[in-house]
Amino acid sequence: MLIADGRVPRPSPDFAIQTVGGPPIQLKQYRGKVVALVFILTTCPHCQHTISVLAKIQNDYGPRGFQALASAVEQEASAHVPDFIAHFHPSFPVGFNELDAAFEYLRHPRMLRTLMPQLVFIDSKGVVRAQYRGEDAFFSGDQEKNIRQQVEKLLPRH
Repeated sequence: MLIADGRVPRPSPDFAIQTVGGPPIQLKQYRGKVVALVFILTTCPHCQHTISVLAKIQNDYGPRGFQALASAVEQEASAHVPDFIAHFHPSFPVGFNELDAAFEYLRHPRMLRTLMPQLVFIDSKGVVRAQYRGEDAFFSGDQEKNIRQQVEKLLPRH
């Protein structure tokens, strides 16, 4: 799978998600877990839907080693995240980053059109195994089924 100039699989670079009034969330602190990292806009209905789907999946797969994380990337995201959390009650950490930091992590050229959300799956060894953009069919079909299948592929078998 080719995404902009980034190929998967590829090692996940270190990344920190800023939080409101707390320490940054370091992606490396979840090494050993399967991580779904989603970049969102707090006012985007598609992003809001993805957050609700990930909340269900976090509750179901968290005990097996899954961790969802979200980062809002719109301007003034730090001001929007607290209301977003209060309204949607995600069962996982939600913070914020500058859009340029997200693009660098995603290896997404700034000049390319970007539809949200942007979802990255990282295996327990810190390798990006899949990456999906807002316009991908992954989001337009049965999103919950698609995310569950991706998580199941990466989680250890029981």
